Amino acid sequence: MDIGALLIQAASLMLTGMIGVFVFLSILILAVTNLSKLAKPDTEAPTVPTTRRQPSGGVPTAHIAAISAAITQYRTKQ
Repeated sequence: MDIGALLIQAASLMLTGMIGVFVFLSILILAVTNLSKLAKPDTEAPTVPTTRRQPSGGVPTAHIAAISAAITQYRTKQ
């Protein structure tokens, strides 16, 4: 095979792949758009709690204060 035939075959393969990807993505976009129209919109407003809760699983403020004091003491010695 000469180089011209190889280039034509490569170009046709590339064009076929690009068209295939374009068609697939276009179908995907249309499907997602149509599915989003079918989904019911969330009409209820989210309720905000009025009372403050203690954060669960967080670091206690005493630990944060101790770590901050240790860092400050370390920096002043350096």
